[in-house]
Amino acid sequence: MTTTRTRPRRSLSRTVAGLALALLVTACSGGSGDGGSGGATGRPDQRGQGAAPGTLRVLASSELADMAPILEEARKTTGVTVRPTYTGTLDAVEQIASGTAEKEYDAVWLSSNDYLRLRPDTAKKITGETPIMTSPVALGVRPAAVARLGWDPAKVTWSQLHQAVAAGKLTYGMTDPKRSHSGFSALVSVASGLSGAQSALTAQDVGEATPRLKEFFTGQKLTSGSSGWLATAYARRTDVDALVNYESVLLSTPGELTVIRPSDGVVTADYPLTLLTAARPEAKAAAGRLTAFLRTPDAQRQITVKTLRRPVVPGVDPAPALARDQRRELPFPGDRKVADGLLDAYDNTLRRPSRTVYVLDTSGSMNGDRLERLKTALVELTGDFRDREEVTLMPFGSAVKRDEVRTHTVDPASPRQALDAIRADARKLTASGGTAIYSSLQEAYRSLGKSSGDTFTSIVLMTDGENTDGAPAAAFDSFYGSLPAGQQRTPVFPILFGDSDRAELGHLADLTGGKLFDAHQGSLDGAFEEIRGYQ
Repeated sequence: MTTTRTRPRRSLSRTVAGLALALLVTACSGGSGDGGSGGATGRPDQRGQGAAPGTLRVLASSELADMAPILEEARKTTGVTVRPTYTGTLDAVEQIASGTAEKEYDAVWLSSNDYLRLRPDTAKKITGETPIMTSPVALGVRPAAVARLGWDPAKVTWSQLHQAVAAGKLTYGMTDPKRSHSGFSALVSVASGLSGAQSALTAQDVGEATPRLKEFFTGQKLTSGSSGWLATAYARRTDVDALVNYESVLLSTPGELTVIRPSDGVVTADYPLTLLTAARPEAKAAAGRLTAFLRTPDAQRQITVKTLRRPVVPGVDPAPALARDQRRELPFPGDRKVADGLLDAYDNTLRRPSRTVYVLDTSGSMNGDRLERLKTALVELTGDFRDREEVTLMPFGSAVKRDEVRTHTVDPASPRQALDAIRADARKLTASGGTAIYSSLQEAYRSLGKSSGDTFTSIVLMTDGENTDGAPAAAFDSFYGSLPAGQQRTPVFPILFGDSDRAELGHLADLTGGKLFDAHQGSLDGAFEEIRGYQ
């Protein structure tokens, strides 16, 4: 089935409305969240300190921020106030497994519980899951690309998509399967479609489909830890033809997209509101009132119109923008080893490798605890580096400390050699000099050179202060503007730390198409880890 939807550019009135919604979400949660899947976590003000009667503390998939108006209606009708904390689905699974979630939340509301149920250490900690709405994985393709390929959108299969990518005729963006359930659902969908599996994926299916999967992922030009950032990055990239995400996200993305639901099947999110077994008795009662309200015909109609997800209650029609539902539903892997093996294969074999320059402030102000925190964060981060990944550490003070710049590539045959070398380089960092942010960023871009298009390339900037040496901000803006289009596609991901300036770093992220990460709201190692979804 196909839907073509044209979205105008955001007007001032829509911007104001968006700010109002953001304020409403913040009021409900006491924190902030990324509206995209797998984005920055929004934290309540009194996290882990209990809740008043009638308050439901919920660990939620971050795309559910768009439910704020409906949850406000639920509060007025049922007296239940939802206090959400937004996170990526797979991060939520880890919180449940570690026991953190049951200390701080009453319920989880994820895009799906499929992966959660595969793990005994999490499956036993949930109860009473109630689906609220659905949204299948789909592709949003520029109409010009659909016409160029001569497709009938209602009949496109995963094999056709693979053939178009292998022929160099289709490129796309997709969220990181390790951080976002939409990315994981897409990975399962394409693996099932290309393997021809007639039931739940097996390790043999994945093995047989691997050559075709590697070809399919050569077409992935954008990766992201959140759907929101992915849509923004896509809008900047005229060389990317499509997005892979949930149908509701694609229909909400600005611009004109033809939404294709592959006819040989997809995985669907069912957004089950799920109690934790350790929840307070009053929270269980509140959850019952909330789910009953959300499944009323009136609430279901509001959900489908406002969020473009599909209703789960019989007799309620989906929003007019949604095509008639004739998709084939693909089963989720029934074995955790298969699911984890598929994730590992994607990270280390299937996807494009990464090239990252870590531009690290080691000025005099970093001396002491700040430098030790940086060293610790970098050492811990090595456990997440992928096979084939190229990592450059570029420390700077009053200028780039050229004698300390090191580049390592993780060799799949002997990954430990590169990882040990990165750890050793991190531990040798010393603090001295001023803070040359913009000159150092220019040096990072020069070191990367022209992008080959075969890697996910990015720059991570960590600084604890404002620019005091070298080129000023205006000079960097001019430098960046003079770069070839290919090099301008390398985003900068700044980390707000210490006394660094939010406006200054936010401008860098906006200019280069990156995203600002705030280590003030959490740990420095947490900020580095969160960026991994974008590399």
